[in-house]
Amino acid sequence: MSWLDEALRDMTQRMDVAIRAALSPEPRAGELMRPERLLAAMQHGTLNGGKRLRPLLMSECAAAFGRADDGVLVAAAALECLHSYSLVHDDLPAMDDDDLRRGQPTVHKAFDEATAILAGDSLLTLAFDLIAEPSVHPDAAVRLRLSQDLARAAGVGGMAGGQMLDLQAEHRTLGEEEIRTLQAMKTGALLRYACEAGARLGNASPEDVARLRRYGEVIGLAFQLADDLLDLEATPEVMGKATGKDAEAGKATLVSLYGADRTRQILAGLVEEASTLVAGLGPAGERLAGIAAFVAFRSH
Repeated sequence: MSWLDEALRDMTQRMDVAIRAALSPEPRAGELMRPERLLAAMQHGTLNGGKRLRPLLMSECAAAFGRADDGVLVAAAALECLHSYSLVHDDLPAMDDDDLRRGQPTVHKAFDEATAILAGDSLLTLAFDLIAEPSVHPDAAVRLRLSQDLARAAGVGGMAGGQMLDLQAEHRTLGEEEIRTLQAMKTGALLRYACEAGARLGNASPEDVARLRRYGEVIGLAFQLADDLLDLEATPEVMGKATGKDAEAGKATLVSLYGADRTRQILAGLVEEASTLVAGLGPAGERLAGIAAFVAFRSH
């Protein structure tokens, strides 16, 4: 088992603990009670075997600047809750209409559509509850910046806006820049946030924050390119979800624009750029370079 396999397994365990704590049945201050069925649906949407790549990126970027305490895990759990909300809603019949997520029934299949919508809504709002926790950073101004950055990465100018562009892109011919913009918003925004927020958690200099932000942008593009390639070439058994849906829906991707071979060349270039960006950050930088290669060349 490689160090990355071990790191992802360890992060999965740590995230599961953090998310279970956040989704405990005991009400938090200001809450009246927590409906059992809603909590169960939220747990189903978050504790279902995800790779925990975003928390690992945030953790490693924070570690590059000397931060490795439990407050980073709380911030990472906030991001994972928000990411999970997007998947719960993305799987709904009105969106991608998927029955499987990571080899398990999607939330609306395991429960029902109304519960899935409420579970997604609750995970989204819980993310901002968690990012405001004092343990995330002792400086309230930093927590405010993390919250604002997360809102912008997730909202109309980020992930949600990218999903809208993706829906509009069906059965349309898009150019390279349009596709890159769509993917930078839909997939790249949260990955970029993970890296930039990690640097902020570690009190990195503005120059280093910008460097990790760019690293996150590169990772985001590589992740989407690899995902589109897997959608074209991998089997549902390997992916744990339906494949071939982009082509069936007529969605524009860089793979459809350039073909698989050219896409692999682009991925190789992105890995090289990512490795250059984190060079000089010591062991954490070496691990971040390894994560870039994993993202680009993963098999599922």
